[in-house]
This record gives sequence, structure tokens and C-alpha cells, in this order.
Amino acid sequence: MSDPELTAVNEKPDEDRKITEIFGENVFNDTVMRQRLPKKVYRDLKRTMDEGRKLDPVTAEVVAYAMKEWAIEKGATHYSHWFQPLTGITAEKHDAFITHEDDEGRVMMDFSGKELVMGEPDASSFPSGGLRATFEARGYTAWDPSSPAFIKESSCGKILCIPTAFCSYTGEALDKKTPLLRSMQALNDQALRIVRLFGNHDAKKVTPSVGPEQEYFLVDRDLFMKRPDLMFAGRTLFGAGAPKGQEMEDHYFGVIRERVGAYMKDLNIELWKLGVTARTQHNEVAPAQHELAPIYETANIAVDHNQLVMETMKRVAVKHNMRCLLHEKPYAGVNGSGKHNNWSISTDNGINLLDPGDTPNENMQFLLILSCIIKAIDTHADLLRQSAADVGNDHRLGADEAPPAIMSVFLGEQLDDVVTQLIETGEANSLKQGEKLKTGVRSIPDFVKDATDRNRTSPFAFTGNKFEFRSVGSADSIASPNTILNAITAEAFCEAADELEKADDITVAAHDLIKKNLREHHRVIFNGDGYSEEWVKEAERRGLPNIGSMIEAAGALTTDKAVKLFERFRIFTRTELESREEIIYETYAKTINIEAATMLDMAGNMIIPAVVRYSRELAETVNAVKAAGGDAEVPVSLLEDVTVRLKEMKKAMDVLEKARQEALSITDAKEQAFYYKDKIKIMMDDLRKPADELELIVDRRFWPFPTYGELMFEI
Repeated sequence: MSDPELTAVNEKPDEDRKITEIFGENVFNDTVMRQRLPKKVYRDLKRTMDEGRKLDPVTAEVVAYAMKEWAIEKGATHYSHWFQPLTGITAEKHDAFITHEDDEGRVMMDFSGKELVMGEPDASSFPSGGLRATFEARGYTAWDPSSPAFIKESSCGKILCIPTAFCSYTGEALDKKTPLLRSMQALNDQALRIVRLFGNHDAKKVTPSVGPEQEYFLVDRDLFMKRPDLMFAGRTLFGAGAPKGQEMEDHYFGVIRERVGAYMKDLNIELWKLGVTARTQHNEVAPAQHELAPIYETANIAVDHNQLVMETMKRVAVKHNMRCLLHEKPYAGVNGSGKHNNWSISTDNGINLLDPGDTPNENMQFLLILSCIIKAIDTHADLLRQSAADVGNDHRLGADEAPPAIMSVFLGEQLDDVVTQLIETGEANSLKQGEKLKTGVRSIPDFVKDATDRNRTSPFAFTGNKFEFRSVGSADSIASPNTILNAITAEAFCEAADELEKADDITVAAHDLIKKNLREHHRVIFNGDGYSEEWVKEAERRGLPNIGSMIEAAGALTTDKAVKLFERFRIFTRTELESREEIIYETYAKTINIEAATMLDMAGNMIIPAVVRYSRELAETVNAVKAAGGDAEVPVSLLEDVTVRLKEMKKAMDVLEKARQEALSITDAKEQAFYYKDKIKIMMDDLRKPADELELIVDRRFWPFPTYGELMFEI
């Protein structure tokens, strides 16, 4: 018998239910497992999740049965191994629970432990960078039991989704999750060595926690469908600036429009059902730009959930007759979108290793960990930069709206002063304290402000008890940035532990190592304006890398230094790294080629015909004015301006198409990618310039697609 009260609750419309009733209802979470699994099976599964043990086949069968029964009760008809190939998005293949009929002709519903633990998708049709050929099709998905299964509701119905890793027949990682899980293991192993040195023998596990802030744009669906560039490239390839952009600074944290608010409300409900802790929502800087931020979670779950956030944003937008734009730069001239990756490290007995406490100058463990992270960022600045590289992000990094391409660490006044004391004198005997903030209003009490300000221009900023990696692009998976952060930190911890474990006096040795790390790697600390030209020159003087684009950053993956790091901790093999570098070049070239082809299509089939029609009307106007004996100077001048720009467009189109064909003939992936960067992108700009100028001249009746003003303000 079902519970009448529970049935009544579930019959309520979603908007009338409490968050506590909605949250996690579509997740096979710990509460559900406790209720549905025998105690021994539950304990065995928890050990598998918490300690990384192999899953016993008998346990897998029991879990699979319970998961299937739960999913069917929820209305699910299919299951899917949900994985994250090197496309940067997710993949899924749906299989129904049905199997052969029974003796009475009724269909059976089945789901085995083997089907839970392992799947076999085609590995040849995903990016592999040469790891898989078309005739080498076999690949495997393997259940990640530490990330809970969930039910996704869509037009396909209700699908039980099982988060999995994805690897080739020969064992190479073909996804984003596998290296992430490997990096988490490495960080756990090395961080435990550090906390043991400082007397914490109760902790059995150290995990990275992540909270990604997701920025996005919304646009009306009907306007979106009239823009081939938005449909094919995710960004506008043509478009003159609107009369008003973000210069009045009235959109950021402004009142949320009713239509957008209705979207956010439904988005929250859908995410809460999936166990995503969507908490913060607000307008961002640019018109029609917004942000959603969740509460921190274990890194691999945070990565899974961020993928779900992006998928759900797009799906819910469709229901509201809108489209969600996740591209880093959908509109020129206004801020693009990023994804601030807030990263911290905690023990399973509740200690945040990045919490400085009230007296960070006396907190030896914190200072050692801080110095190791500073060392890691300095040593592997090129890898960290690469981890935030994608095609869209090339429009943002270093463009005075996002952190610069130069990787540096912001500590704030308090910690920077501690570091300076340690470097200069070897001791940190004083600590800057926050002062009282006085508003001057008697009814508002004074309060103690933080000891340090925030720095929005820093790519890697310490913000109280975590680091905020601000360089990640809005459309990108956060798996790679967190894999890199975990890996480089694990290496620094390992080197520190190797040294300290041999010391006779841990306190003295740790103090000396902190000073050594800070003195040798202090160059990466910068608390000033990361947007300034002075910083670019200063960073060059310090010897910090300034990597300008996605494909220039790709080589960081296969340096001897990087290969040594990744192979040491079994996160990547050299072959896996080489394949990823190859995929980067291929992705870049394909993306720019699609953009160039789209521009040529829009210019040839939309803009030029529209301008010709307008020119014809102008010519008729000129003739009519002259026939009437009037002064035709203005329409003649206007016609001349249009004609000049029309010729410029046609010339730019011919040059671009010829170069594009040349690019397509290049067989070396790296050479082809750089050709697109150094030649094709410049030619695309040359085509856009006269087209955008024409938009400001041509009568609006003739212009073939919506303008920036319509796209950003009609929402």
C-alpha cells in the first residue's frame, strides 16, 4: 500500500511543494539506498564508495535489482550509462528494462549487476586523438558508484542515468571522468601524508570540493531561429553594437525580468529534483546575462552536476520559448560568460585544509599547504592555463572582462603580508586584522570587515577558505581544470611529504620548507590589477608564461614536465596526453571552419541580397528625386557608402572562401589549427567589419536577421 500522505504530496504541482519535498526525489541517493538495500549490501557498497574498493558481483546484483525497482516505481522505462566523452558534453544510449516474455506472454523487466557495472558503447565515433580507429570500435563504460544514479525527465520519458567512466578496449581513458577520479586518488594519497605529519591520524580520506558558478545568456527562441550563427556556432558572427549595452551598470544584480524569473523558478525545481544544490541566482553584467551557483560538493559529483546544470538550462529554456546560450562570447562588445571554479580540500573528519583559522601566521599546516599550492601553480602555470582553454574562451581570457591569460595567485593583504614576513625575516610575528566598517548611519551597526578585499582580475584567487579559479569558460567541462588542480597539488604535497618524513624535527623542517617554497615561487603571487599593461610587462620580467590561445596552450600537455607529473600519479599516460593534444587541434580547426562557413552562408544568402534590395530602392529614390528636380545628394551619398561596403564584403568573402579551402587541404592537425588561428580568423574579422557597418546604414526593413538590441533586450 502506498502512503496516502506521500501520494497527496506528489500530486501537488511542483511549484506548490517545499524544497525539502522536491530535493533529490529523482536521485538514488544514500537515503534511498538505506531504505532499499539489505544492511550488509549497503555497508559493502558504502565501503566501495568511500574506500575505492572493488565492487563484489553479488553486491552489484542486489544493488541493480533495487535500483531498477526504484526507477520503475518512478516511471522509468529505460536505463543509460551516462558518460562524458572528450566532446566536452555528455553522452547516453538508452536501453529498455524489458526482456523476454514469461510463460504467460507478459514482458519481463530486468536489469542485471553486469548491466549496472559495465556497458559497451561504440568507441570509434567519439574523439580519441588517434587512440581508436573506425574499425576499432569497442569501448567500455564503467559505473562510478561514488556519484549517485538519477532519473532524467525529458521528452524521451524517464531514464535511469548511471554515471560512468569511459575507456577504450585497450584501457586508455576516452573521457573526462576517468582522469578526474585518478587525480582525486592521487590528491587523497598525498594529502593524507601531509595531515598525518601534523598529527591527524583520524582522517581516512581527503577530497577536493568544488562549487562552479555558471554564467549564461537567454534569448527569445523566435529571434534565435532567425540567426544561423547562433544556431550553428553558438555566438553571433555578425552584429553591430546596440545603442545601449552594459555601460550603465544597471543589469548586474538588477531586478530579474518576469519571463526570466519564471525560467529560473522552473530551472531550480528541475535541478533540485536531480539533487543539484542550486542556491544563488542573479542578473550578470551584460544584458540578458545571468548566473546560477550551487553549494560545494565532492569534485566528481560537482563535475557531473555541472553537466546536468548545463543540460537542464537548455531544456528548460525550450519550455519557455527561449534558448540558453552557454558560449563564452555570444555577443561582441559586452561581457562574455565564465564559470568560476571554487576549489578546496577537506578531510573526512571535517577539516578544511584551506581554512587559515584566526591566526594563519601561526597555522603551520595551513602555511605549508598554501606554500605547496603556490609552488604548484608556479611550476605548472602552463598546464593550469591549458585546463581553461577552449575555442570560445579565447574571446575572453586577457580581454579585460575575464582573468588574464597569465596565471597568478591572489592572496589578499593579510596572507600576502604573512608571506612577505616569512620571505624577508623567516618569521611571521604580526597579522593584519580587519577594521570596523562604519556606514555613518546610526540605525545600522558597525561591523568588522574582512582583513582583505577581493580581486576580480586574478585568475586564481584565495577567498577565505578556498581558491577561486576564475578562468574557466562557461561552456567548458570543469573536469579538466579540477584534474589539473588535483594533480599539480598532489605532486607538491608528495615532494613536501618526501622531505618532511625524513626530518628529525617536523616543526623546524616544515618551517624551513614553507620559507623555501615561498622564496622560490613568490613570483607567481600578484595582488594588483591583472588587466593592466603594467602587469603584462611585469609578468614577462618575472618569467611567467603568457599563453594567448587554446592551441598555443595545447603543447603544455605533452612537455616532459607534464608527462612526468601525470605518469608518476597514473593520471594520464603519454599516449593519452598526446591524443588529447591532437583532439584540441582538431576541435579548434573544426570549430573555426564551421564559423567561417556560417559567415559565408549568412553573407552570401542573407546580407548581400538584403543590401542589394535596399540599394535598388535607394537608386529608385535617387532617380525619383532627380526627376522631380530635387537635390539627391543625401541618397546618392548613402548609395555610395552602401556600394563601397558591399564591394568590401564581396572581396572579403572571396578571400575567406579561398583560404578556407586551403585550410581544409592541410592534413597535419596542428598546422591546420594554426592556419585557422593566424589566417582564417583575421579574414573573418575582415568580412564582419563592412557587414556590421552596413547594419547601421541599411533600412531596418531590409536587414535579414535580428539585431543586438532585439536579441539582448527582447526577453
